[in-house]
Amino acid sequence: MNKRGNVFFGVFVGLFLFATGVFVIPFLTDDITTTRSLLDCGNSTISDGTKLMCLQTDILIPYLIWFFTSLAVGYIIGRNS
Repeated sequence: MNKRGNVFFGVFVGLFLFATGVFVIPFLTDDITTTRSLLDCGNSTISDGTKLMCLQTDILIPYLIWFFTSLAVGYIIGRNS
């Protein structure tokens, strides 16, 4: 395959990986909402451990977005080298 074919294929696979990640996120948001309600994250008198668990639950979606974006960009850059 020539260089332009490699770039096109790399971009296509990178976009596919990103889209797959974005399509998985809605399935996780229901579980995150359930976890937040069971941990009672809206209550200000919960223990410090529970507050930490609430923060970790809240940061899950941005980490997944960052993971799938870096996976797609890494594949595109690695494929073109």
